[in-house]
Amino acid sequence: MTRPPSIHRPGAISTFFVYKAGLFAACFWGWLAFLAIRGDAITGWHFVATTGAVTTTLVAVVLGVRLALQRNAAIRHEELMENLVELSWHAFTSGGEPRQEEARPTAEPRDGDAGVIRLSPDLRQRPRR
Repeated sequence: MTRPPSIHRPGAISTFFVYKAGLFAACFWGWLAFLAIRGDAITGWHFVATTGAVTTTLVAVVLGVRLALQRNAAIRHEELMENLVELSWHAFTSGGEPRQEEARPTAEPRDGDAGVIRLSPDLRQRPRR
C-alpha cells in the first residue's frame, strides 16, 4: 500500500545538512585526489585535505543515520496517531442507541444522577436550517 506524502515530515533541515556535508566531503576527497595525483612531496595541505575528507565523511554518515531514524520515528508516530484516531472513533460510534427508559425525562433521580434531567434523543439534536 502506497502512502500519500505527509504534510509535515520532520527532518527537512537535516536533509539539507546531509547533502551539504556530502558535498564538502566530495570536494575534500577530490582535493586530496588532486594532491595525490600531482605527485609532490607530502605537505601540510595533504593533511588538511585528508582531515577534511575524513571529518566531513563521518559528519555526513552521522547526519544521514540521524535523518533515517528521524523519518522512521515520524512514520511510526503517524501510524500510531492514525490507530489512536481510528480506535477512538470506533469507541465513539460503538455506543449505539440509548435505551428507551433512559431517553424519557424522569422526575426521580437515580443513583449518581441527582439533579440530571434526561432528555429524549430528538431533543439533543440541533435544529437543521
